[in-house]
Amino acid sequence: MTDTTKPVPIEVHDLTVAYRHRPVLWDVDVKFPEGNLIAICGPNGAGKSTLIKAILGLVPLASGNVTIFGKPANGVRKLVAYVPQRESVDWDFPTTALDVVLMGRYGHLPLFGRPRKRDKEIARHCLDKVGMLEFANRQISQLSGGQQQRVFLARALAQQTRVYLMDEPFAGVDAATEKAIVTLLRELREQGCTVAVVHHDLQSVPEYFDSVMLLNLRMIAFGPVETTFTTENLNKTYGGRLNLLTEVGEKLRKQQWNARG
Repeated sequence: MTDTTKPVPIEVHDLTVAYRHRPVLWDVDVKFPEGNLIAICGPNGAGKSTLIKAILGLVPLASGNVTIFGKPANGVRKLVAYVPQRESVDWDFPTTALDVVLMGRYGHLPLFGRPRKRDKEIARHCLDKVGMLEFANRQISQLSGGQQQRVFLARALAQQTRVYLMDEPFAGVDAATEKAIVTLLRELREQGCTVAVVHHDLQSVPEYFDSVMLLNLRMIAFGPVETTFTTENLNKTYGGRLNLLTEVGEKLRKQQWNARG
């Protein structure tokens, strides 16, 4: 049985975010459970990335609050590791893959402290986990898109935390990188971590994730994939834009869950 008295990794309550007085997220309430892989899905402009940034304190809230393990998020956001969209990163910045991963260790250092031998060992281990150790001294601008994404995943791993927020980690990556990401997500789940991922490929949701949050300015639905990822909820989320993708996704969902059962 689930311990209902134990604080959940992330709880969002009555969250509203507005840009220039126009709401882009409205009155969102959600709890991300422990040891869960969560897909955050919705059409373009639905507020998916904004939700991630609001939890991290990167955008101001018009109303509402966020708690992390039951504590106000402002004081404990270092407990959350973040993988941003690749497009939001300046890949021309002159730094190596190892230096990027070491940034994930900053929360473990004393004020104004420099990375120690142990931090460098952890960073190299994380690069190895994502198959990038041989590129440790390579400038990030010289890496492919998939390799760059792996480096940022390694940076998140280096934080050694229990909550991970990832903004479209599968976007534009090759098949080998996608497989590596899925393997990593499953390992994190086995360790009891909570991972929430902004995700666009509806057809892979049943295969990759335990829970799904359907978002379109408001939260349409949240819960286990097998009960939440339905044609009815998808149509509420995407409307007429879903079309054939809904039918294909629903068939795939049924096939996969029947196979598991």
